[in-house]
Amino acid sequence: MEAIELEHLSFSYDGQTDVLKDISLTIPKGSYTAIVGHNGSGKSTLAKLIIGLLEPKSGTIKVLGQTLTDHNLKAVRDHVGIVFQNPDNQFIGSTVADDIAFGLENHCVPTKDMQRIIEESAAKVSMSDYLNAEPTNLSGGQKQRVAIAGILAMSPEIIIFDESTSMLDPQGKASVNEQIRKLNEAKNITILSITHDMEEAAQASNVVVLDQGTIAAIGTPADVFQNDALMSRLRLDLPFGLKAAKAFQAHGIEIDALMNNAQLVEALCQLK
Repeated sequence: MEAIELEHLSFSYDGQTDVLKDISLTIPKGSYTAIVGHNGSGKSTLAKLIIGLLEPKSGTIKVLGQTLTDHNLKAVRDHVGIVFQNPDNQFIGSTVADDIAFGLENHCVPTKDMQRIIEESAAKVSMSDYLNAEPTNLSGGQKQRVAIAGILAMSPEIIIFDESTSMLDPQGKASVNEQIRKLNEAKNITILSITHDMEEAAQASNVVVLDQGTIAAIGTPADVFQNDALMSRLRLDLPFGLKAAKAFQAHGIEIDALMNNAQLVEALCQLK
């Protein structure tokens, strides 16, 4: 069973001009897939279609083998969580604990189990010390971790991150990206990350490039980011590690093409 299957999916906001055009895509269960592309390429629209916030013009969406319809929308959403760009838009409770509890209350989780789930979810994102804090007093990175904890409390099999690091500073981005990677590797949660951040996309197992509502490329980060013609045509940036490797190669220093900064540091330390 695949996590997500899109077949000939098209969508239009005005009923005429298609924002997404005949998209067919499979997201394997347990994978980490990044979707990249410039504004207007259809990335966030795709995320909203998958969780049923928008209805496709044509085509089908399957989540964990179930074709998404009006009748099973709630059942499908029980398996999918989404973290949006601005965490402030997701806060409901007056404290971090209250906010994590909100989804549990909606799903009628017994009170005796709630505190344990809240504490476990907060611990997974290193927010145990902030359960009594007001969300408005947290930093941007902390707010996103609380949003992730609220999703984890519901035990979804799939989590969609829709530009969830775009409003964060470098430290906040690094922290949230590390949490995303751990969720995928340690918990085997299927991750779908909609992002402009090529450093984030570089840690995914697969990258999908959207261009004006169509799929321009699919492959591993190495396959996609080393396609110079594609990256140049779409004016997409490269991960810093890969840019640095290319700069060294241009000066005759043999170094493998790298996808992240940690690999770059390790390679530089091994240079003679």
